[in-house]
Amino acid sequence: MHRVNKGMTLVAARARLYGGRALEQDSFLSLFRRYPSLVMLSVATAIIMLGQGITSPVLPLYARSFGVSAASVGLTISAFGFARLLLNIPVGVVSDRFGRRLVLVGGPVVVAVGSVLSALAGDLFQLMVWRFVSGAGSAMYMTGATVYLTDIAEPGNRARMMSLNQGSLLAGVSFGPAVGGLVAEVAGLRAPFYFVAALAAICALWGFRAIPETVSAETRRSRAQSRASDGGGGVREALALLRSAPFFLVSLVTLGTFMTRTGGRQTVLPLLGADRFGMSAGMLGLIFTVISVLNLVAVPLAGTLADRWGRKAVIVPSALLTGVSLVMFALAGQMWFLFLAAVVQGLATGFGGPAPAAYAADIAPERSRGFAMGLYRSYGDLGFVVGPPLMGWISDASTYAGALYVNTAFVVVGAVAFAAWAPETVRRSRPATPQPGDPEAAPRR
Repeated sequence: MHRVNKGMTLVAARARLYGGRALEQDSFLSLFRRYPSLVMLSVATAIIMLGQGITSPVLPLYARSFGVSAASVGLTISAFGFARLLLNIPVGVVSDRFGRRLVLVGGPVVVAVGSVLSALAGDLFQLMVWRFVSGAGSAMYMTGATVYLTDIAEPGNRARMMSLNQGSLLAGVSFGPAVGGLVAEVAGLRAPFYFVAALAAICALWGFRAIPETVSAETRRSRAQSRASDGGGGVREALALLRSAPFFLVSLVTLGTFMTRTGGRQTVLPLLGADRFGMSAGMLGLIFTVISVLNLVAVPLAGTLADRWGRKAVIVPSALLTGVSLVMFALAGQMWFLFLAAVVQGLATGFGGPAPAAYAADIAPERSRGFAMGLYRSYGDLGFVVGPPLMGWISDASTYAGALYVNTAFVVVGAVAFAAWAPETVRRSRPATPQPGDPEAAPRR
């Protein structure tokens, strides 16, 4: 037992000495073994995002069944994103004050309620309200999951743990539309919402039984007393975060990524493909599938590289490569070049996923992690909400290529600013040379 404890102490000492380098040797499988709650969190994220994917092909048709315009259908879709944008920060603050389990378990419950009531909606207004409720539940769970990972991760494995969560997210979103379409074909347009409600309820029950709290009641009391005694130090921390240039810059990179996904890719690319090349829905679907698959392939490798070489070594090249892919889409004159641009963007946006979230977590104040990660997610959701109408408006006012160039400028400027003014958060120092008499220099038997 003494030898085992001494060995564990040595590993811990080396982890401190190398700035977490010892942890870099962990495989993804060993991460699941060391952090059992990571398994639950990854599965729950996949289930929640599977639900979002299930409704994506069905919701426009369901909304149009109420006899409304295409613009009204768009508002129904946006209601979900607006809820996340408005509630990410309040949810983060609640998780700081009352614990992570409240939002991790409560989020799926709210999603389940919103989904059932969406299925029962009698008109478009009711559907918009209940989609907003579902978005609120999504904000609760996804913000809670991000903060929870920040709690349990260590600097040497944080990006890989973020990549596992993002890989689960991408898997759910990727497979969800096929499931939703099948359920709607078999049982009607309302059935997918009941199916999502059932999945969310299972997720809530499993989370209640399997996810341990990371913020103890004693810690919450201590933080509350600290906030009271120092005259609102937590508020000052939050305001300092709002003024933090590195936090703003990494959030700006994330905003650009989300704008690219929803504006450049989901809004402009289908219109460009259809008008310039006469592409069918099936061909466009193939392009989106290529991008999604390459995202899934790139995310785990991106997490490993960000832990080993630093966050900036992944964030900056991936953002610049995303800009290159947008220019390629704008310049594409032949179909094969359009597919090549899709390959480049799939890899670029996949590599750009976990590292920015890990960077934000690295610099988040411990007492206000929930607020910090909620704010970080809000920047992304702002790009999610603003991207489609902005890129669509620019396309109408100029050309599809013009919209893609604006998107490119936004992404590249954010990447260059981050490269210039954001410090690296992962330090890799060379091992110190053991000195004579140092207990670490003695041979182990």
